[in-house]
Amino acid sequence: MEKKMNDIRAVVFDLDGTLLDTLADLADSCNATLREFNFPERSLDEVRNFVGNGIRRLMERAVPGGESNADFERTIIRMKEIYSENSLNKTKPYPGIMEMLDGLKKRDVKIGIVSNKPDPEVKHLASVFFAYYILPCAAVGEKESEGVRRKPAPDSVFAVLKNLSVEKENAFYAGDSDVDIATAKNAGMPCVSVCWGFRSRDFLIEHGAKMLVSTPNEILDLI
Repeated sequence: MEKKMNDIRAVVFDLDGTLLDTLADLADSCNATLREFNFPERSLDEVRNFVGNGIRRLMERAVPGGESNADFERTIIRMKEIYSENSLNKTKPYPGIMEMLDGLKKRDVKIGIVSNKPDPEVKHLASVFFAYYILPCAAVGEKESEGVRRKPAPDSVFAVLKNLSVEKENAFYAGDSDVDIATAKNAGMPCVSVCWGFRSRDFLIEHGAKMLVSTPNEILDLI
């Protein structure tokens, strides 16, 4: 077990691959988009490796030729439309997540979410699955048009902490990817890397993970 952290008042979580298993809905929506443009579909494992840094980056990897493809910008628009209509088909919390969030709440530890998904989508998913634990203002997604830079910039993390009235010294970050490790580093916060998400333990270690957990309950053991 990792060493306990002192005086923790909040945990900021990544969403996809950390709290929610969204992979199937992302893959289905991606492939529906690719079919519309007569592009080859992608396997679930391919999409697993493509996700983690927003829809634009996902489609950049999924569309033949990426950004150089003449239809690239149109695929992003269509992917967002299709995914918004299908984001709840198969998505669900990972096993043990709800019990872990309940444990945090009982310890009076505040909970936040940051994601590179569009902000309305993040707030919607948070309200559907986690309304009892997470306030709408503590779920922040992509809104660069408002000056909040995407992860791995720390802007969304700082926005959540401000809304929770918690200093970064009294919080840690939890996520499943290299982007999350970089985000926590840029925010000057400890990062707990979860091993049940979109990236393997070996991948996380290769990308600088220092604290790793295999089950959600182990997050409670850190507090």
